[in-house]
Amino acid sequence: MAKDDKKAPKKAKPKKTLAELEERAAKLRKRLARTESKIAVSKGLVPGQSPLATKFPSLPEVAGVRFASAAAGVKYKDRLDVMLAEVAEGSAIAGVFTKSATRSAPVDWCKAKLAEMKKGAPRGPLAIVVNSGNANAFTGDNGMKGVAATAKAAAKAVGGAQRGVFISSTGVIGEALPADKITDKLAEMKDMLAPGDLPLAAEAIMTTDTFPKGAGKTVDLDGVTVNIAGIAKGSGMIAPDMATMLGYVFTDAPVSRALLQSMLSEGTKTSFNAATVDSDTSTSDTVLVAATGKAGGKNISSRRDPRAEVFEAALNEVLQDLAKQIVRDGEGATKFVTVKVTGAKTDNSAAIIARAIANSPLVKTAIAGEDPNWGRVVMAVGKSGQPANRDKLSIHFGDILVADKGWVADSYTEEAGAEYMQGEEIEIIADLGIAHGASEVWTCDLTHGYITINADYRS
Repeated sequence: MAKDDKKAPKKAKPKKTLAELEERAAKLRKRLARTESKIAVSKGLVPGQSPLATKFPSLPEVAGVRFASAAAGVKYKDRLDVMLAEVAEGSAIAGVFTKSATRSAPVDWCKAKLAEMKKGAPRGPLAIVVNSGNANAFTGDNGMKGVAATAKAAAKAVGGAQRGVFISSTGVIGEALPADKITDKLAEMKDMLAPGDLPLAAEAIMTTDTFPKGAGKTVDLDGVTVNIAGIAKGSGMIAPDMATMLGYVFTDAPVSRALLQSMLSEGTKTSFNAATVDSDTSTSDTVLVAATGKAGGKNISSRRDPRAEVFEAALNEVLQDLAKQIVRDGEGATKFVTVKVTGAKTDNSAAIIARAIANSPLVKTAIAGEDPNWGRVVMAVGKSGQPANRDKLSIHFGDILVADKGWVADSYTEEAGAEYMQGEEIEIIADLGIAHGASEVWTCDLTHGYITINADYRS
């Protein structure tokens, strides 16, 4: 063999830098933690905090609102399970609720009180009472009697009127509410009311949540500093049908009731209605926003007011932050998934397709197993019932082009897809290529942990 025919020696691969090795080690540690969490939860060893959990933030204090939380023993002993919020007299309040046909008694009560508020605000402070451990849903006449008794006790505690009390309950469906435990505790809680006590309030409204959820924002409205702070709960039974959760947001901005309601109704479309964990809608879902006006300044009553745009943008940030935290706490979740659909016939069509992908057990379990099975995305698009053209469909995993114009992309490799799926945050993009409709939905993977949590929910 000629000398020139000999194979050239392989060049040595460049050594990885210390920073690259540390980054790789950090990724491996995260993956190990997720694996350990999966094993522990699947075996029922520990409920486990979601590996996607966020730290409860430092929230701005909202003038005109005070909070108290207590353990009433609604379901569990020595666990915070009742939250009372006192909201200053004259405050505006808005709400959105579940569309479930089997909605709870508290939802019916809140909707009725909001309707009454259109005729004029009641005298004295408003109150919001939330209990966990019992949903007070499918409880017949006893359910509404329990709500009425709670409203009476709360009104007495804050020195307001019953028609100014808003009530939510979350927990097991179909069990009688021990209203006396709540009413007895409310009598004590009036002396516990204090501003800025939102961290404990966030804990008191939790059910299967693994971490308390809060979000806040401070903005300047023509020289007036305005604070927004909110809490939410949600982990399972989460699907877009308004509101898929319990959420309470407070602000000292001077906003009219009608405008606040409009902002909340619009804001839910890109926040709570963009969140899904398991495609199931609760009987109890409620989101309330209260505006005390204590920051000062002229009342904002029209979208033509330049301050309205600034305030609404800040409010939407808070709503979206809370909604994303709920997905991060999806029962058994180990990955946060963003599904984007573009090029659809309409925005509504895109939303339906995005939910078909996000709610697919096959898509979600593939993500849990870190399997880049893009065929399941194709399946979900096809089953949605929306206009689609197989030969125009393109799919991305993050920045990776997976499929293009009805066929796997020449540049795609299974190795690249598998490596991407190891991440904690996954993005799936499906472009229909037929028009300009677009939508974004947030979901999580589906693991053994979801089964364990829900199989043992009532025990």
